[in-house]
Amino acid sequence: MHRLETSAGFLARLLFGLAGAAIVAMMLLTCADVVLRLFSRPIPGTYELVSFFGAVSVAFAMAHTCVEKGHIAVSVLVQLLPRRGREAVDALTSTLSLVLFALIAWRSVLYAEDLRRSGEVSLTLQLPFYPFVHGIGLAAAVVCLVLLSDLVRHLQGAFRR
Repeated sequence: MHRLETSAGFLARLLFGLAGAAIVAMMLLTCADVVLRLFSRPIPGTYELVSFFGAVSVAFAMAHTCVEKGHIAVSVLVQLLPRRGREAVDALTSTLSLVLFALIAWRSVLYAEDLRRSGEVSLTLQLPFYPFVHGIGLAAAVVCLVLLSDLVRHLQGAFRR
């Protein structure tokens, strides 16, 4: 259990760092494009790159948000339950979330492979889409690891005396 939690936390922090780097790249690229437009030298493909970096930043920050419990939770009624009841509800929520993110990871990989086979690329820079969709699938898989460690912890709490 501890190894799973440690591994999931490490991967979440790693992806979170990459998400931060993508945000910095978006900022620098946008600022450089604005300044260069003053001299009639815009950077070609800025819109595409900012879109790709935006997808990376959002997807790669998901696991860290899950580790930090930064998502929105409505727990007014759950707080009234005894400890075992709260743990059972949290285990159910983790299970359903795990199923959802497993589906997202699986379908993202399938979609990325469809994009790779079709050779679909961006309009200006001709960058392939599939690596970014694979990144979304990877990020969803890391979220699955985080949720699995949460599920194990909640199940242990529900059945602990």
